Amino acid sequence: MTTPTPPDLPIHARERLQAMQGPQHQSRLFTSDLSVNEFLLIKELGFEPLGMVVGCSMYHIGFQAVRNSQNMEMKVLSQATYHARELAMSRMEEEADALGADGIVAVHLSAKHMEWEPNLAEFVAIGTAVKSSNRDIPWRTVDNKPFTSDLSGQDFWTLIRAGYRPTGMVMGNCVYHVAYQGLGQWFNNIGRNTEMTNFTQALYDARELAMERMQAEAIHLKAEGIVGVDIHEGRYSWDSHVIEFFVIGTAVIPLRSDHHIPTPQLMISLND
Repeated sequence: MTTPTPPDLPIHARERLQAMQGPQHQSRLFTSDLSVNEFLLIKELGFEPLGMVVGCSMYHIGFQAVRNSQNMEMKVLSQATYHARELAMSRMEEEADALGADGIVAVHLSAKHMEWEPNLAEFVAIGTAVKSSNRDIPWRTVDNKPFTSDLSGQDFWTLIRAGYRPTGMVMGNCVYHVAYQGLGQWFNNIGRNTEMTNFTQALYDARELAMERMQAEAIHLKAEGIVGVDIHEGRYSWDSHVIEFFVIGTAVIPLRSDHHIPTPQLMISLND
């Protein structure tokens, strides 16, 4: 019995997913963005790749007025960029659900602002849906969704072998307006080495808000920690005093109480 395909997926996505499932008792065709090494390591763990899954969202970002003299979060823009990424992620998860997957590995999440329309942005999530042969482990999340992970195949293999499993990709963001200097402050700084406190405070506050939101997602997933955290700073097509901090990582929980870490071995690459 196959899992019903969510109704809001495009018709061509449904057709592609149904073709990959194939007739019963026959081998499936899978697609994957994994490298050969990643594919073999994931197979060695007992995971079967089911197919590449994709989610996207083309999103119009609204306008928000700000005071030039004030450091402040631009909540309209923060909510827009976060919601657009969530839409892309949820659609990718829906495709994985349609394939009967336990999780999605090697996820890539990207954002691109359109040159021809500064207020439009495209958000894309892509990964490989997998199913585990070990049915004793509850691989899905607390919300009964496939787990997601942006770890490489090698890192995913090491994580599982060490006694941990990913429970979901977690993220947080903050779009922030950095206050302009007053005219008096600008004159006082001419020819001097001095800290730009308005920028320092804004960058610190924006990073902390993004980190707090990522940690809140991990707490919701009942994670023990977050690995592979990456922080991105972007300005896109906004004003030079408007920045976004976006932070993302993989929340993990233990599979067992003892964690045997494989002894590292020296490897010499023969590649150029």
